[in-house]
Amino acid sequence: MGVVSMTQRKKILYGIFGIIVGLCIGALLRNYRTLEIVSMCNSMNSMKQKSALEIIGLQPSELPTNSQNTLVFVGVMTAKDFLQGRARAVYETWGKRVPGKIAFFSSQDSVAPDLPLVALKGVDDRYPPQKKSFMMLHYMYVHFIDRFEWFARADDDVYIRTDRLEKFLRSIDSSKPQFIGQAGRGNSEDFGLLSLEFDENFCMGGPGVIMSRETLRRVAPHIPTCLKNLYSTHEDVEVGRCVQKFAGIPCTWNYEVGSVGGKALKRCITNTAVSLQMQSILHHNSSGNRAFSGILKSKEVHSAITLHPVKKPAFMYRLHAYMLGLQAQELRQESLLLHRDIAQMTELLQIPRINKNLAPGVPIFPEDESSTDYLGDHNVLGALPDLNRHRPRNLDEVVEWDFIAKSLYSGMHPNPKRRIESSLKEGLTDVIREIMEHINNFSRQRGRVIEFRELLYGYMRVNSLYGQDLILDLLLVYKKYRGKKMTVPVRRHLYIQRSFTEIHVREIVDGVVPSQAVTSGPRVSPNTDTTRPFTNATGLDRISHRVKSLFNGLERLTDTLASSGQQRSATGAGRHRDRIVLVIPLSGRSETFMRFLRNYEEVALRQDGATDLLVSMYVEPVETPMIVALLDNLRVRYPTARINYLQLYGNFSRGIALDRAIKSPHCDPNDILFLIDVDMVFTVESLDRIRFNVIRHRQIYLPIVFSEYDPRAPSTILAPGWTSATTERPKPATEPADRPRNFSVPYRITNENGYFRQFGYGLVGIYKADLMRPDLKGFSTDINGWGLEDVKFLENVIALNQRGNQRLQAIADGRWDPFEPAANGPASSTVPPPPSEELAIFRAPDPSLVHIFHPIHCDTSLDEAQYKMCLGTKANTIGSYDMLHDRFIHSQPLLMFARRQSQSRGGG
Repeated sequence: MGVVSMTQRKKILYGIFGIIVGLCIGALLRNYRTLEIVSMCNSMNSMKQKSALEIIGLQPSELPTNSQNTLVFVGVMTAKDFLQGRARAVYETWGKRVPGKIAFFSSQDSVAPDLPLVALKGVDDRYPPQKKSFMMLHYMYVHFIDRFEWFARADDDVYIRTDRLEKFLRSIDSSKPQFIGQAGRGNSEDFGLLSLEFDENFCMGGPGVIMSRETLRRVAPHIPTCLKNLYSTHEDVEVGRCVQKFAGIPCTWNYEVGSVGGKALKRCITNTAVSLQMQSILHHNSSGNRAFSGILKSKEVHSAITLHPVKKPAFMYRLHAYMLGLQAQELRQESLLLHRDIAQMTELLQIPRINKNLAPGVPIFPEDESSTDYLGDHNVLGALPDLNRHRPRNLDEVVEWDFIAKSLYSGMHPNPKRRIESSLKEGLTDVIREIMEHINNFSRQRGRVIEFRELLYGYMRVNSLYGQDLILDLLLVYKKYRGKKMTVPVRRHLYIQRSFTEIHVREIVDGVVPSQAVTSGPRVSPNTDTTRPFTNATGLDRISHRVKSLFNGLERLTDTLASSGQQRSATGAGRHRDRIVLVIPLSGRSETFMRFLRNYEEVALRQDGATDLLVSMYVEPVETPMIVALLDNLRVRYPTARINYLQLYGNFSRGIALDRAIKSPHCDPNDILFLIDVDMVFTVESLDRIRFNVIRHRQIYLPIVFSEYDPRAPSTILAPGWTSATTERPKPATEPADRPRNFSVPYRITNENGYFRQFGYGLVGIYKADLMRPDLKGFSTDINGWGLEDVKFLENVIALNQRGNQRLQAIADGRWDPFEPAANGPASSTVPPPPSEELAIFRAPDPSLVHIFHPIHCDTSLDEAQYKMCLGTKANTIGSYDMLHDRFIHSQPLLMFARRQSQSRGGG
């Protein structure tokens, strides 16, 4: 009995102890919950005090009859967890550009003071949000039914082109019951589970749903009934069922553009006999989280009003930036059309082009070049498109056409037949898409649509003064859907001129990279009176005005040159400039190296003063002592200059030579390394371009150099006794190749003495800090000899930059949030670097960088890729096409060889 009583007492004590502990924990939780509720109430007091009109920023006097801010009310369904992510991204992008007002609807305990938020009473964030959706519609009806023409229901992962939404809604009668959206009947998995009749549908909620005021007026009073009679878990299906039952209309299947009485009429209908499906303007992408994470330049993105889903805030901002760019292009095109209309009207009114006034004191354009509201150079922007704007005066001024088919054919290109480059493909796609949109804007009014199928062939040329000319042969499909229906393939020619506009000048300020620089207005001389209007008094006045304008232009040019000279002198005096280190891989060739040292001394040491030299040489018994003596002599004469060299042993490898030089202590991380060859000639302009075009952590510079042709005719193709009146005679073999040269004089660039080597990547300008990055593999050290190491390095840089796609995928998959601060510790290897760490590749022809010709010997022991590359370079240096053609037709052996080859192919 004693044991039993002890056990009972223990149980009682444990029970009492548990009750005490439970009471304590409950008290703590209650106090914590009380504090949380008090904090929430304090933050919600300001919101509770606001009326519905104050939340959305609408004045009580604003009505559809007297305000432009009452076209549409957009209700965005969101959740408490998404307020600072998706909802904020919506509000900061398209939300503030709605042709009406916007509000976000969330659960009753949601708080976001800086958003127009409606916390729906009695609503939580459970999914599916059926109650939230119906209560949002009821809230719209109670507070805004007489203040807006249209009501839109949207999710927080949809993007809306508000300008197109406004144009779309203003073309439809809002006084009639309309239920607009992407109609659906469910997928195969939902078949039979949605309780839909054979003639019923619903508007899918993802891409957005639009109701007219009359539709909401009919449906809203019956929302309690609809909530009590739910047949599925899909809120958009239930909303559609409710609208069908109480408004008597289904979701719109199609969108028709007709023509009534000569005026364009757009109306929504409910049959399938019309052309433009709603899914093309209310677009849903089935890629899930990765939707709109790739290339945005597509037909769907360009033609849609809404895009769904945009799951990540970063993608919402990216999509908005792209849409702003499209709108800027559209506004630019409208500006060009207005300039052209003004030019045509002034011509009809017989107003001289030099005259800027319609009448005395009435200027055509109110602002001139000195104003920030200047509308541009009208003489350039007002020029009408014309394929004959350029009229050549002689044969040399004729701009040749390139032929576009499966490949690109060019008469003057080093590679006459080549693959169409991606940039040209993208440009042609843009042109064709814009043209087809323009055509179909008028075609739909006549009950037809024209679709693009294929580019059969085309011609292209570029005139640097006027623009790009295109002649395109397109295969189209003509579809008629009104009256007698038909589908017919047709071919049409397009004649297009993409005109260049005026030049914009950006001033690059210290510490501001070009991508962040702003456009600056034109300089105006203080002595020039630009405010006095010019009146069309006499012909003498017009001539005087032209002369005065000419002198004013010269004065501005003189000011610019003077300021440039002062800036340069200031630069040399005390302004900091990053030092350039010329890195040269070398193996022998002491005579050529002597020329390079003279070039370096004259340009880098005497004129620039901030360029060093680092030679990475392979030791050879005969020539290396001579090269070392030259470098030591130069260091004695210029003791303050950084002139260094490394001595390497073994078989020559350009990749190893560059790798050792880059990693040596003779160059600092803040230095610009310019990898150069001993055969190059450069000027001080070359060094300036290197500094301008190499941007730390952002951009590297790969100049396209000018390469000399062989100045002596190869004996293998030269017929005995050959003479020509069109080309220079071959130079005698006794002429020294390394003749004295004035390196300050610009090299003479012609088609006959050389070519720009577009496929050479050996010359590179890059900061050492960027080159030493661990994610940039640098130069390959397993390639012997010359060639291919530059291509491998370029591939490494391109691979690094392609991580932009990996970054978008990482955002889509939730592995990286660009808006979250970086966590402490090393970054994950699965997360790509931020955009600032990408290295853009800048390439441009540089006429001041000249590769002096030297005989090329291709060693058969090289790898196959290196050997083919060597043979290609050797073939390119033989001479120009004109010279080769001229020598070919005067060479009887070559003509006989070509004839035998032709006969053998024909006989086979």
